Amino acid sequence: MAEVERRRADVPATVEPQPDIENLPTLFGRLGDDVMRLVDTKLSLIKVELKEDASFYARNGAYTAVGAMVALIGFALVNVAVAFFIANLFGSNAAGAVAQKFGPTSYGLGFLITGALYIVVGGIVVVVMKKRLADYNPAPTTTLDEIRKDKQWLKNEI
Repeated sequence: MAEVERRRADVPATVEPQPDIENLPTLFGRLGDDVMRLVDTKLSLIKVELKEDASFYARNGAYTAVGAMVALIGFALVNVAVAFFIANLFGSNAAGAVAQKFGPTSYGLGFLITGALYIVVGGIVVVVMKKRLADYNPAPTTTLDEIRKDKQWLKNEI
């Protein structure tokens, strides 16, 4: 009996082969789920970057509009100054009366200086915001970097 037991120990038992890999439909299912999770993650990242880009453009667009309005007010003030100067030119004091302390010339000069200041400030704001908008790269760089990393990882793994 001991001999039979020894032979039994020497002969490897017929072991059911355990599959090292799962069956094919399960693998494809997991692969599909993983790919969908990856795509969802990348889409979420793109959404976040696009929201950041939209807020950047909205904020700088608003600043540009404010600068344009300031410049427009300056332009209106310069036009008022020109009107005062023209009024002063045609409304000369022919009677030789003593000039008023604050006549159309001083008003015109005040409007001219104020208008020029508004035009300069508004123009600077518009030019700075235009340059900032032109220099901004709207491409979703973080998402593109992540996709490049995924591509490289896939190349390395396959």
